[in-house]
Amino acid sequence: MNRNLKTILVADDDASIRFVLETALGQAGFAVETFNNCQDLLSRATHGTCDLVITDIVMPGGSGLDLLKTLKTLRPELPVIVITAQSTLRNAVSAFERGAFEYLSKPFDIINIVELVGRALDSQTSHSPKRGVDMDRFGGIIGSSRAMQELFRTIGRLANSEMTVLIHGESGTGKELVARAIHAHSPRRHGPFTAINMAAIPKNLVESDLFGHEKGAFTGAISRRTGHFERSREGTLFLDEIGDMPMEAQTRLLRVLQNGTFTRIGGTEIISANVRIIAATHQDLPLAISSGRFREDLFYRLNVIPLSVPSLRSRPEDIPLLCDYFFAQVSKKTNIPPKWFTPEAMAQLQSYSWPGNVRELENLIQRLMILSPHDTIGSDRLDFIDADAPAANIPLPVSPGLLDPPRHPRPLPGPSLEDSIIALVERYFSESNSSDISDLYDRILRDVEKTLFHKVLRETKGNRIKAARILGLNRNTLRKKCHDLGLE
Repeated sequence: MNRNLKTILVADDDASIRFVLETALGQAGFAVETFNNCQDLLSRATHGTCDLVITDIVMPGGSGLDLLKTLKTLRPELPVIVITAQSTLRNAVSAFERGAFEYLSKPFDIINIVELVGRALDSQTSHSPKRGVDMDRFGGIIGSSRAMQELFRTIGRLANSEMTVLIHGESGTGKELVARAIHAHSPRRHGPFTAINMAAIPKNLVESDLFGHEKGAFTGAISRRTGHFERSREGTLFLDEIGDMPMEAQTRLLRVLQNGTFTRIGGTEIISANVRIIAATHQDLPLAISSGRFREDLFYRLNVIPLSVPSLRSRPEDIPLLCDYFFAQVSKKTNIPPKWFTPEAMAQLQSYSWPGNVRELENLIQRLMILSPHDTIGSDRLDFIDADAPAANIPLPVSPGLLDPPRHPRPLPGPSLEDSIIALVERYFSESNSSDISDLYDRILRDVEKTLFHKVLRETKGNRIKAARILGLNRNTLRKKCHDLGLE
């Protein structure tokens, strides 16, 4: 491919982005033309030749998504790459729905985007437009972190697909929300979505729940019952905690995935399983396979599209967005005005390990909305973080005695603060000639700070978050001072 013949049009209202793309793509051998709005680029693409378009989404006077839709109507074969600083599930799905070749979030890797342009031009293919998606059904999947942007892109790419998906993620990360979003943007979106938790069903009832049974199939089967596979026809069946499925049910499920049919327990009628399967687990399924608790062949049938939902502690930058969302949700239900966290409290939330992930954060917001008497929520309402976050309790490698068992608070014995400072100054004068002392102020402050921090950290058992709150300092400031004072 002679890249000198390939013309790339770039639309972005950020001059620095236009400069970077023009420079990098120009050095790679492409002819690049840049625009600061959609209208000018559209006019150029309509009245001249071009081979690829790169567009931002939010620009004055027009949307890059609308530009994408118009371009794909006029020139369906033209590859369009969408870039944005506002990466949301809505934008990702909308971009792919309207035919984007790729969707990238800012900041992007310039080397990767040059390679991506090359692949787009080499392939000269793009996704077909897909209509009819309800863009309002996103179920609270929120995040601007890189991990969530990648998740949004994957969900967007799965639009118009019916492939089996296996979702991995810790408890409380929102695996069911992801499954619902995949269903909402699939060809089966008008069919039912049925969510089943394998861990919540008695093992002897799993097969009956999933596949149904005939009257008299077993003791207590007084009538025919249709299972979730039948009730989910033309829709999606979400099997949560698939790792807890009994081995017998795993065998039946494998046959359904292989043959596309099943029979009710005690029956002979062959029933078509017209349903899409999305499974999820927080377990290590390869480990379960090695221990004989999960079928290897079933794993490969389910793991056609693996999808990982990040833990909340791996994306702390999303916590303010989630807090705003949950505050607004609770406010709608209770008519209580939304609350907000102080900067210190938010920093504390972002440093917490969140073993319960997003579900734990949501429960916290609900509790604070009801119980907190003030609109502003401070660190004093987050004492649970000190007790429950082992990651935050970092022992300081300092001199012996600093981490001694805590003692009960008591009045400080001995001389007053004034007497102590006077004694400290007298000690400096007795140890040095007054003519040799030129930094007494800094030396006194350093000693006072070191003693103060040492004492507070000892009383808090090395918990820097609690120590910073007691001292009235930012945690990062405390960390830097401890380093400068030799306390770590």
